Amino acid sequence: MPASEPLIVFCSPGDRRSAGIQQARLRLGMPPALLIPYAGLLEGQPLADLLEQAVQQQVRDGMPEQAGLPTPGLNGAPGRAQLEQPDSLDGSNGRPTPDFPDGSGGRPALDSPAQAGPPLLRLESSDGSFSRHPALDSSAQARPPLLRLESPGGSFGLERALIALGAPDAPDTDDSLHPFGQQPDLRPLSFKAAAALKDMPGVLHHPSQWFRGYCRLLARIRREAGQLLPASRWTNDPAEIAAMTDKRRTQQILAEAGVPVPRPLCGSGGQAPVDYASLRELMLTQRMHRVFIKLASGSAASGVIAYQLNPATGAEVAVTTIGVENYITRPPVYYNSGKLQRYTDSARLAGIINWLYRHGAYAEQWIPKPGISGHSFDIRQLVVAGEACHAVARVSTTPITNLHLRSQRMTPAEAGLPEEMQAQVRRSAEASLAAFPRCSIAGIDVLVGSSGRTYTADVNPFGDLLYDVEYQGCSTYEWEMKQLSGRNLSL
Repeated sequence: MPASEPLIVFCSPGDRRSAGIQQARLRLGMPPALLIPYAGLLEGQPLADLLEQAVQQQVRDGMPEQAGLPTPGLNGAPGRAQLEQPDSLDGSNGRPTPDFPDGSGGRPALDSPAQAGPPLLRLESSDGSFSRHPALDSSAQARPPLLRLESPGGSFGLERALIALGAPDAPDTDDSLHPFGQQPDLRPLSFKAAAALKDMPGVLHHPSQWFRGYCRLLARIRREAGQLLPASRWTNDPAEIAAMTDKRRTQQILAEAGVPVPRPLCGSGGQAPVDYASLRELMLTQRMHRVFIKLASGSAASGVIAYQLNPATGAEVAVTTIGVENYITRPPVYYNSGKLQRYTDSARLAGIINWLYRHGAYAEQWIPKPGISGHSFDIRQLVVAGEACHAVARVSTTPITNLHLRSQRMTPAEAGLPEEMQAQVRRSAEASLAAFPRCSIAGIDVLVGSSGRTYTADVNPFGDLLYDVEYQGCSTYEWEMKQLSGRNLSL
């Protein structure tokens, strides 16, 4: 395996994802990643300052020794992280260089092991002391750092901050990465109102405004990273993460690439439903009586409805994770119940579906899933650097198979999927990721229809959090670190 580049991860430090990455790098003998907290970015701290803080934290944790580098003291002085430029042979760039006992100015000797490793990030401090950290410069022999974005979920504080960032009067209104940024959010919250939201577990406060704020954050990260680390490479490009996070745009991209997807519900002129009434009308005219309705920016089955309409009687039934609390004097509150609910009341269903479409929804053909003993399943297939690897069959007695809804986890073989179909699933997943050429990692949800044809239902840029699943003896994060090290990734 080639020497690893430094890895910079935008994440919530200490969560399961960042911990999994650090554990994988430790097992592989790689230096730990620099963790840049989303919370700091959303508080308005510049990326340069957060990078400096991450470097200082790793210096305190003894990371330079792990990388085989000298560790001059910081003396607690504040500093600024700067990529060294090769302006002078001694690396001083015209600045005074502190004296070190070996006369090296703190730089590893030319024949030292560290010299063959990555270039260095210099952390200048006000008293002239500095530390060194593996990073990359723009010299010909240097290898640029890898930048990785992790999921921003799991914290109400982050959710609230992203909703505020998506407000019409937010200080940053760069919607360049929003796939449908020209369409305003309905009933938006002001920046002040969003910042005052209270934590109500499970409540879906304003999904469309959250997504707008997330796209703005992605645009800012890409902009600042491009300025600070111009030679850096993304494992998944922020623009394509934004596209993957909007199910409407994801399915458009897949269809344009020739990847089979469930047929979208739309009229002969391409018009999609916009509310409950137009949904039912299109289902009848298109003779598509069973559909999945999905919140465009939802994840983990949040905002998903398996909906059936009887064309003869008009009766309807829906299975969903969406719960609703109705009030006399204020609008209803919609929340993720964490378990499946069943609805048959038209008035209640109209309220839920209309709310979904206000925040952006997508309806598609309900593909019957294969199954055994009354259970159906789909496949979460991880693809890394173009190669299908870890796979999990999500097996359930319900049409919604997400694992946190108490679905069973099996290998595809245990779920009864023949080897030739497993190979077809892998090919479908690889073709799905190839539709996003600037992305190297995604969890692809693949459906196997009753005819044996495969369909891609979703492309998840953060779909690699799979527990106790190995491929060639590696966990998901270990495999990713090995496969992406030294690869020619997206710029």
